[in-house]
Amino acid sequence: MWQQPWGYREGLIIGLGLFVTGILLQLSIGGIDWSLISFPVNVILGIGLVLVVVAMHLLRGRIHLFRWLSSYQAAVASLLWVGGITIVMGLTKQMPSGHSAVDPLGFSQMIASWPFTLLYLWLVLALCLATVRVGWPRQWRQVPFFLNHAGLIIALVAGVLGNADMQRLKMTCKIGQAEWRATDESGQLVELPLAIELEHFQIDEYPPKLMVISNDSGKTLPEGNPQHLSLEDSLASGKLLEWEIQVTASIPMAGSMVTEDTIRFVDFHSMGDTYAAHIEATNKQTGERKAGWVSAGSFVFPYKPLRLDSLTSLVMPEREPRRYASLVKVYTQEQTITEGTIEVNRPIKISGWKIYQLSYDETKGRWSDVSVFELVRDPWLPIVYVGIGMLMLGAIGLFINAQRKKDKEEAL
Repeated sequence: MWQQPWGYREGLIIGLGLFVTGILLQLSIGGIDWSLISFPVNVILGIGLVLVVVAMHLLRGRIHLFRWLSSYQAAVASLLWVGGITIVMGLTKQMPSGHSAVDPLGFSQMIASWPFTLLYLWLVLALCLATVRVGWPRQWRQVPFFLNHAGLIIALVAGVLGNADMQRLKMTCKIGQAEWRATDESGQLVELPLAIELEHFQIDEYPPKLMVISNDSGKTLPEGNPQHLSLEDSLASGKLLEWEIQVTASIPMAGSMVTEDTIRFVDFHSMGDTYAAHIEATNKQTGERKAGWVSAGSFVFPYKPLRLDSLTSLVMPEREPRRYASLVKVYTQEQTITEGTIEVNRPIKISGWKIYQLSYDETKGRWSDVSVFELVRDPWLPIVYVGIGMLMLGAIGLFINAQRKKDKEEAL
């Protein structure tokens, strides 16, 4: 071992040394605060990385370590170590960005841990030195290798260095009011170069459901696999547990009226209306019958269950949203006004920001006059996409070259 030229065993031991060094750093000084390398520090670090790689390349004839780092054995060893620690990351519950790790080794915040960072840096150096060693492609067969390695380097480096410049903010907007302030992950108020005015909020809901719950625990029955009846327009009857359910009347937009001895529902086409259904339930085993109104309620009217017996009740849970969206106007410092609809997973893109629908006032449901948006800005993302594009082109080129070589061998 340690006889020149070094091989895979030396590479695995070097990886172990970096891992142990990272653990010691993690235990002694804690994790890495990536916010400290925001612009322009990350640009300076990127330039420094380029200079270090060039220096190591020029000195590789004198220093064996530098020469070995550009070898195939070093690349494979670094990939094995980075792949292994990535698997550990996948098996460990990760804390959200901006939160500290909950374990002393930092595995619950792997991106900010020293072991991961040192092994990651080793992989990047190995890729850079291998790419520089091959040099600028002079023949077509060298182009796929260069694109593949250079693209991977660009994607990896830009993804890490640009992480500190990424902004993820939360903004709460009320109908008719323009808002230009948002909060970051630590709750600090941030003023933005754009403003959002919520014009209208709309929500489509799934049909209401009927379920049986335990009077003692409030849990739906059967526990672990609850049954339900969906009140579609065509539904007139159904079965829940040992009860036959008959829907005798339904009011999609209802309001409750309380009398001296009962509660009844009437049409109520106004803010806060709720869905109500008149139910007749018959127990198939005992023949017992129960009848009455069931409603999910709203922020105006209380929910109304139907007590079936001493153990169970029939209830209508709150309706689940199928789709919700916000019609907005976005104002920018350049005095442009953009109108659009923001939905979950369908953001608006403007001025380098992506604006996502995050939530709404769930207490008011479809009557919500508030929308909560998530605003994301990642100025390094286009560079990452360029790297991924180069990587894919290189992979296609390598496949074509391999197929051509195979065809030539078969022709011989």
